[in-house]
Amino acid sequence: MKLVLIYPLAALAEIAGCFAFWAWLKLDRSPLWLVPGVACLIAFACLLTLVPTDAAGRAFAVYGGVYICASLAWMALVEKSPPDRWDLIGGAVCLIGAGIILFAPRG
Repeated sequence: MKLVLIYPLAALAEIAGCFAFWAWLKLDRSPLWLVPGVACLIAFACLLTLVPTDAAGRAFAVYGGVYICASLAWMALVEKSPPDRWDLIGGAVCLIGAGIILFAPRG
């Protein structure tokens, strides 16, 4: 699976899984929300193992940048709270950092 799919799918799975817990604990939703939530968190962990790198920490570090941007998109699309310019600038900085970590030449 290509990186352009792995990281966004992992972010969607993690955010959806965590949101299920948020909905149960903070929004008084049914505990049944935890079933798909746990499934999403398992999918998230499995997806990150597909990243073609020899170091788990590097895969996780790059994912961090993608996760931040995906969280901002979730905030805008699901929570109907648009990111401000500082959110967008911060997200861009994180993606640039993730790209440096992922694509840096290594000997």
